[in-house]
Amino acid sequence: MPPSTTSVDRGSLWQRWDPHIHAPGTVLEDEFEGPDAWEEYLVRIETATPTVVALGITDYWSIDLYERVLAEKTEGRLPDVKLIFPNVEMRLGVATGSGSAVNAHLLISPDDPDHIDEARRFLSSLIFRAKGEAYSCTREDLIKLGRAHDKDAVEEQVALKVGTNQFKTTATELKRAFDDSEWAQKNIVVAVAATTGSGTSGMQGDTSMAATRQEIERLAGIIFSGTPSDRAFWLGEGADSLEELREKYNGAKPCLHGSDAHKLERVCAPDMDRFTWIKGGPSFEALHQALIEPAARVHIGAVPPDGALPYKVISAIELAGASWCTPVRIDLNPGLVGIIGARGSGKTALVDLVTTGAGSPEARENTESFIRRAADHLSELEIKVIWADGEETSVGVDGPEDGDTRVQYLSQQFVERLCSAEGALSDDLLSEIERVVFERHLSEERLGATDFEELLRTRAARSRAARDDSREALQRAVRESFEERRKDAELDGLRRRRAVDAKTIADDKKARGELTSKGADDRVRRLNEIQGELEKRQLDLDAAARRGQAVSRLADQVKNVRERTIPTELEELKRAHADAGVTSSDWDAFRRSFDGEPDQVLGNLREKAERQIADLRGEPVSTASAEDPFVADDADLTKVPRTPLAQEVERLQKQIGIDAKKAEQLKRLNRKISEAETALGRLDEQIKVAEGAAGRIDELRERRKTEYGKVFDALVEEENELEKLYAPLAASLAGGGGALEKLSFEVRREVDVEGWADAGEELLDLRKSGPFKGHGTLLDAAREELVPAWRAGSSDDVSEAMASFRDRHDNDLLAHSQVAKDDLKAYWEWAARVANWLDGTAHVRLRYGIQYDGVDIEQLSPGTRGIVLLLLYLSIDQSDDRPLIIDQPEENLDPKSVFDELVERFREARGRRQVIIVTHNANLVVNTDADQVIVASAGPHRSGDLPEIAYQGGGLEDLGIRREVCEILEGGQEAFIERAKRLRVPLRRDLQAG
Repeated sequence: MPPSTTSVDRGSLWQRWDPHIHAPGTVLEDEFEGPDAWEEYLVRIETATPTVVALGITDYWSIDLYERVLAEKTEGRLPDVKLIFPNVEMRLGVATGSGSAVNAHLLISPDDPDHIDEARRFLSSLIFRAKGEAYSCTREDLIKLGRAHDKDAVEEQVALKVGTNQFKTTATELKRAFDDSEWAQKNIVVAVAATTGSGTSGMQGDTSMAATRQEIERLAGIIFSGTPSDRAFWLGEGADSLEELREKYNGAKPCLHGSDAHKLERVCAPDMDRFTWIKGGPSFEALHQALIEPAARVHIGAVPPDGALPYKVISAIELAGASWCTPVRIDLNPGLVGIIGARGSGKTALVDLVTTGAGSPEARENTESFIRRAADHLSELEIKVIWADGEETSVGVDGPEDGDTRVQYLSQQFVERLCSAEGALSDDLLSEIERVVFERHLSEERLGATDFEELLRTRAARSRAARDDSREALQRAVRESFEERRKDAELDGLRRRRAVDAKTIADDKKARGELTSKGADDRVRRLNEIQGELEKRQLDLDAAARRGQAVSRLADQVKNVRERTIPTELEELKRAHADAGVTSSDWDAFRRSFDGEPDQVLGNLREKAERQIADLRGEPVSTASAEDPFVADDADLTKVPRTPLAQEVERLQKQIGIDAKKAEQLKRLNRKISEAETALGRLDEQIKVAEGAAGRIDELRERRKTEYGKVFDALVEEENELEKLYAPLAASLAGGGGALEKLSFEVRREVDVEGWADAGEELLDLRKSGPFKGHGTLLDAAREELVPAWRAGSSDDVSEAMASFRDRHDNDLLAHSQVAKDDLKAYWEWAARVANWLDGTAHVRLRYGIQYDGVDIEQLSPGTRGIVLLLLYLSIDQSDDRPLIIDQPEENLDPKSVFDELVERFREARGRRQVIIVTHNANLVVNTDADQVIVASAGPHRSGDLPEIAYQGGGLEDLGIRREVCEILEGGQEAFIERAKRLRVPLRRDLQAG
């Protein structure tokens, strides 16, 4: 089959046929009237809309009218009609319920140059017996039969009509004639009518005729009916399944419908515009292919089935500056195109050229591509892509400047990269799956997101924020809990310290008394009284000063919140919720503010502290002489400020006669006592706080439990959002059948319990005796007590499990301290780290994705990943309607997987997008019933130049193409044979051999 020098044949296209049309002069029921009936008949065919390319010229027991129409064609009429074949209508010797004989038809191939003589010879083998005579189906015997039946039928045409009406055959006789004629088996297809008037449906009322009816329908390869219910039945979509059709009737059968014109008004004008469309070239072989693929290759309706939108179909490419390529125009079918050829024949070169011309960067970026390897010879090349809507684009091998990728190209290298067995699943395949999930959502469901990750962030934002808030609250509760436990543990020590400090103060006071014991008793007593009040006043002054500092720090914090925290929070709210629709003026309503007037409260507190300090300090007192007291003897010492008290202490010390050295000692002792008294006061405050720690510990334990559960509440909420996000995809997978049903979406909690246990063991001294001595004991406990709840439990289950674990093992964990317990600061810092680890939740995270046959995609073999990848593009990704171009998809797959999992998906995909595949696998050409097969061939290598590459094309109805498929593709011959066996279609020897 030499390649065309102008273009490549586009293969199987939808073409309108009228397989059942009578002509003027038809033997029975001729209603074509007028002297110009033939001219008008021809004109009506020539002007029919849509154009008719194939005619089955019909007459009863005769092909005479076929010859007349063929002669008109030879004279230049019917230029658009490419195929004319005889349709011999016959009557079987059984009647319908209305009394009419059942009609059958012989559709005869015109491919044999001797088909007219052979057809007449076959018809003559059919015998009708009447009145002791045997009449064969010839014009002469039909006339004899007419005259024998009706003595008045003297005129030849009248006798022919009577004889034709009387002549009958049977299914048994017809089968016998076929068995005796190899030519008939190859060139004739039997059709039966399914109407109730003259078809087999009219036999349904008589149960005694059920077997006869079934035999007639078993003999037929075609059913003449335009009724949708009949078509559904004969495709296995009705009362009988496809398997039942194979068992009862030798398989599914195509329904054809013609105009059955017996008058001019009916020519190419069937009722309800039920036109017959056959996908294939205008050849009788296309009809043979329709017998094998009745659902895919035959359609009845006003228009043929829709495929991809025209602007999404590459109609052809034209190459300029490509003297090495013949032809330079390659026309492409809008459906499924298979590109075949020997290794190095130019298959991948063609798809590289097509995809580069359509804007894909894959070939330009792939170092293994034809575009890159042959770059030195392609500098003058220009690729014109012609789209089915008429648009044309031209680019060089560098591709378009705007990078508008109008095709989806899966090169060998791209598929290998996505299906590689090395390491984890590549980001490319995950990204592709997520893209498909995203595009499954209607635009109004996408919340303004532009990709999967953005939609996921938007949908899960609330649950993730809640989880983060709960984690922060949990960490605060943990910190506070261990702070309280530290205080509770330190209580006894604080009490012991207080006792020691109180005794020290008492001793110091005793020593001070001894320093002043040499003075007058009254003055010594007075000095001790004044000194005691002075110490009290100093304690009060210290406390007041601390309150003043605390007020100042609080004021600074309020200022910081106002000037920094609140504005920052508001800006974060604006950014995080920009889509909420809040106007600029309305955002002020969300500004956080203090409830009340903190400045006024702080001002009052500051004034109170300053006034108290001033009152406690007091002003210096002046006396008339050095002997006069600074504090009156009858004064209420509890109300005397510090300054006069200090003056009086100094005066009394001088009067008593304490020398300078003792005075200095007394001064230091007084300071020591004063500081110790202050420290004792602080210690009393700590003891008071520590004494209340036990109650707060219980409260914080409940807070930890609650917040731990809230983390998992948020996790469950995010699980639900993910389920909703994947719901459209999950629904389509569930109803997909076959390999698609092996795909499933799963969202689950993934628990890194080993990592959690390892982190815990890092904090413990595993050498110490106890429940967690040695590596692995902590992991065992976690697996038994925590993992079930972590993986599948509700928030209550999880919080209860962790609370029980803490209650059971808190002391055990502390027993494995890495820090000495007497180093309190270090010990409690270590204990806090243990608590933070114990209540951590980072090791529990959501895992979501696709599984195939129950196995995560990451764990699949490269071959099975290849199946998933192709399922993704062929069946799951319903939104992408760009041409899908795949280079040798079977390279990563075993042949059985191709047949079992992918053949039907390729067949389905071509109904919504153009699919072009380079393949060595016969299943992907034969069992997919490829619409166009392009055969690539290359000449010998030419020094300094590319080899000559040639392309030829056609549909599987083309005998030359079938021969190439059988010769080039491994298992090509077997694929044709096995398909026929599977479909229970008798396969002629010429089809077997191609």
